[in-house]
Amino acid sequence: MKLAALVGERFKERPSECLIDSHALMVRGGYIKYVANGIYSVLPPLKRVQRKIEQIIREEMDGIDGQEVLLPAALPASLWQASGRYESVGSELLRFCDRSGSPMVLGMTHEEAAVSLVREYGQSYTKYPFMIYQFQTKFRDEARPRGGLIRVREFTMKDGYSFHTSQQDLEQFYERCRQAYERIFARVGIPETVCILSDAGMMGGNISHEFMLLTPVGEDSVVLCRHCAYRANLEAAENRTENRREAPGEPLQPVHTPGIKSIEELCRFLQLPPEKTCKAVVYQKESGGLVAVFLRGDCEVSEAKLRCLLGCGIIPASFEKESGLTAGFIGPYRLKSDCERIFDRSLENACGLVCGGNRPDTHYTGLDIARELGDIRFADVSKAQEGGICPACGQRSLTIRRGIEVGNIFQLGDRYSRALDMHYQDENGESRYPVMGCYGIGIGRLAAAICEAHHDAFGPIWPLAVAPWQVHLCAVRADEPQVKAAADRLYGQLQQRGMEVLYDDRPLRAGILFSDADLIGCPVRITVSPRSLQQKAVEISTRDRSMQKTVEEEALWPVLQKLLQG
Repeated sequence: MKLAALVGERFKERPSECLIDSHALMVRGGYIKYVANGIYSVLPPLKRVQRKIEQIIREEMDGIDGQEVLLPAALPASLWQASGRYESVGSELLRFCDRSGSPMVLGMTHEEAAVSLVREYGQSYTKYPFMIYQFQTKFRDEARPRGGLIRVREFTMKDGYSFHTSQQDLEQFYERCRQAYERIFARVGIPETVCILSDAGMMGGNISHEFMLLTPVGEDSVVLCRHCAYRANLEAAENRTENRREAPGEPLQPVHTPGIKSIEELCRFLQLPPEKTCKAVVYQKESGGLVAVFLRGDCEVSEAKLRCLLGCGIIPASFEKESGLTAGFIGPYRLKSDCERIFDRSLENACGLVCGGNRPDTHYTGLDIARELGDIRFADVSKAQEGGICPACGQRSLTIRRGIEVGNIFQLGDRYSRALDMHYQDENGESRYPVMGCYGIGIGRLAAAICEAHHDAFGPIWPLAVAPWQVHLCAVRADEPQVKAAADRLYGQLQQRGMEVLYDDRPLRAGILFSDADLIGCPVRITVSPRSLQQKAVEISTRDRSMQKTVEEEALWPVLQKLLQG
């Protein structure tokens, strides 16, 4: 491929809208072009990167007995109505009607379509287990796209679906897929990716894991233990706290707190630490009604955990006087409201707390949860905290990092097979629902994550396995016939040896050639110039700057072969 014919432009200036490096470098390097909010066209260099990523994934999925299929991008709404997700998923799902007026959806995930594909095939236990996967363009109407390909609305994804006759068989395959994912991320150049426990979200199921590339520009928060192997998404991480009972406990009594509505104001007014307060956060349930969550003042509600506990969506509540709630002064003691009440585990065994008095300008001091409220059930609905207690080893050793989610796996159970009436006959002739697993990797996001992990100020430093081309050949002073002839000859030899070469023979200044080479980021650069020809040699260097030397043409091939073997 000659660079002069390569579709796309490269430029020096960083676009103001590109807040993270991978986004800026992909725009500047001619990898992607903005079309609409969260929607990008993919140019030839990135398409080549994505094709290599897809092939690595394909090899690993085939290696665990996956079979490639292709499911439709546009689906009848009836499939999503059968699973209940047509109503439960919000505006992220693009709904429309075809010309006949039939309701349709643009697939953002394909569990329902996968079940529909194999429902008739999987009617006997002798067909199991099996796994299908695809590479498909999907659309999810994200409210806040960001970071170029890190969070988009239209994206290409590998999604796979496995079917099993038992939970044990699902768990065994789930582990095989987890190991395959670790091989995939190692092969594409980010072996530092970590597997963490996650929230299943709208997918459903009891167990799910995410694969995170830890980076300060990540959009997710990851909880890690400094002393053991505990890892979890902040949305799923267990929050453990300690409350030491004071004896004898102080009596409950009201205190006048004029205009004091926030925990920060309350702590300053009474000169107390936040952990000695009880706060209330109120939500409106999607299914109707209000829910008040009570938790320790130094904790935050995990809305993901709360949604999972309630089994429905939630939004921050706005409520009238008739609700029995006094905004800013809501407390668990003598609360005159029919709203649902949930007590976070951070309040377990707590005493001597300050809480809302359920009337304006009033709080209670001396709240003893057990004494005032009796035997109540606690739930874990708060976020883990930096320096918090690890649920695995029990030490105060939790730390929170940012990460980019590059893959996920779910144990779905029989949610979708049951909803879409997929069943099989077991060896005793009884009808049963198969259990499913789901396995996803976003191709564009993975490419962006690799770029984020491997770049410098000048451009991407692509790992050899996914680089758009292996070798970037530069002819410095291509307007000189001797240089042009030597570079043309070397270009032909590289191609004959089966190497992927991007050849820049434009008659431009060396600085422009090298700047474009850095922006494209091929692992190896070979330079032919008047100076090197005087020595009957060429210059060879690596994009990561780890090696640069001048070698005679006859000695080039063993050096190049060694570099390209990794």
